[in-house]
Amino acid sequence: MQNFKVSPIGKISVNEDGMFIGLEPRYIPALQALDGFSHINVIWWFSDFDNEEARSTLETPQPYKNAPAVMGTFATRSPVRPNPIALTAAQVIDINLSKGIIQIAYIDANDGTPVLDIKPYTPSFDRIETPGVPKWCSHWPKSLDESERFDWEDVFNF
Repeated sequence: MQNFKVSPIGKISVNEDGMFIGLEPRYIPALQALDGFSHINVIWWFSDFDNEEARSTLETPQPYKNAPAVMGTFATRSPVRPNPIALTAAQVIDINLSKGIIQIAYIDANDGTPVLDIKPYTPSFDRIETPGVPKWCSHWPKSLDESERFDWEDVFNF
């Protein structure tokens, strides 16, 4: 089996001024021409869940109301998974090229979370016009924009 080496390119910063991705200095040149993209895909590490127990948990009891009684990890967005990798589409507010800082509107990551990679969100590759979802979650919002106004507290069992 092949071993993979993954190294963070930066980290998430959450403070009173907002949410930011701060790049390690050597990765700042990789920001060239990112300006103009309204959103990015942020690939990050669920570092708070990187332990043997979380990595070996493959099923979870009903994390969402109306969902099946038991769900496999790959059917959830849980941080508990074999490889604690996360993906979030984030709106870009500002890019400070000289400092290597991207201000984003929101990310579901904690302060200090390692960022593994950033890719521009491009509708031709990232958007699915008519995605299919199971009936139990078909009432969930159809977009990130709609999610802002959705009562997610009424969805989760935790």
